[in-house]
Amino acid sequence: MRHTRTVRITHWIHTLSFAALAVSGAAILIAHPRFYWGEDGYFDTPAAFELPLKVNLDQTGWGRSLHFLGAWVAVLNGAAYLAWGLVSGHFRRGGGYPALQRYTYAAVVLVLFPVTILSGLTMSPAVTAAWPGLFTLFGGRQSARTIHFLATDALVLFLLGHVAMTIRTGFRKNMRAMTVPAK
Repeated sequence: MRHTRTVRITHWIHTLSFAALAVSGAAILIAHPRFYWGEDGYFDTPAAFELPLKVNLDQTGWGRSLHFLGAWVAVLNGAAYLAWGLVSGHFRRGGGYPALQRYTYAAVVLVLFPVTILSGLTMSPAVTAAWPGLFTLFGGRQSARTIHFLATDALVLFLLGHVAMTIRTGFRKNMRAMTVPAK
């Protein structure tokens, strides 16, 4: 099944923005590989958990800038895809896919992406000054960071499964469906 132009374009924009987010997120993570719950947390406070990474504070500047850019590209692209999918009936026509695949995609689009976006916004002091309810929703800035990390891990696992299924069900056929215009 060949995909429509909108699906192909938004898919590849999202692929590029996700790659930028993964690389920049790794740079941010290396700068502070500790996670906390609540509002407080820094190197001198007890962590809920810590990743065994060597701290490198030199990477956080460009990492944060690229993460901010990649996040907004992903949000705007995702909003365009979601709006188009609802208006065009694209989501209703997803019956050609197995139920597990439809439910997984729905969970990614309707749960993981919103949680990742909202938890990311909660880490911004400017955003939480305007919408303090985000603190309540996530239990504080450090809790939001921890939830953001865990939701991102789930997205990476989804991506690995997505790529594995693309290969398993016919890489050439699937790549053509996502790159060559429908007839």
